[in-house]
Amino acid sequence: MGPIASNAIIILILAVMIVTAIKSTILHFKGEGACCGGGGKQKLVRPQRLKNIVAVKTVHIEGMMCDHCAARVHNALNSLEGVNAKVSLSKKTAIVKSDRELEEEKIKEVIADLGYAVTAMEEQK
Repeated sequence: MGPIASNAIIILILAVMIVTAIKSTILHFKGEGACCGGGGKQKLVRPQRLKNIVAVKTVHIEGMMCDHCAARVHNALNSLEGVNAKVSLSKKTAIVKSDRELEEEKIKEVIADLGYAVTAMEEQK
């Protein structure tokens, strides 16, 4: 193989790497990238319909960077029995409604297990 062919192969490999990097960067800045180990769109767990709401808490969450992060928190909270949660990436909060007493430590644990931190939690009246 001659030097021209070798250079052409190297240039082709570099071009593919650059295109892949640009695609990933665009997805990341649109909030669809894989900044937290996931990537792409994630199917959301449907929040439970609650008949009697006993408690409403605003949970402030640090560490969510993209839609995938918010979807992970949404799914984890809504997987808890008797919980209806809505997560806002822009506000870095989750509004957690429950039909039973829900310990703050349980909410903190679920969020911490995902790699995020609860910075504050407020009970709504």
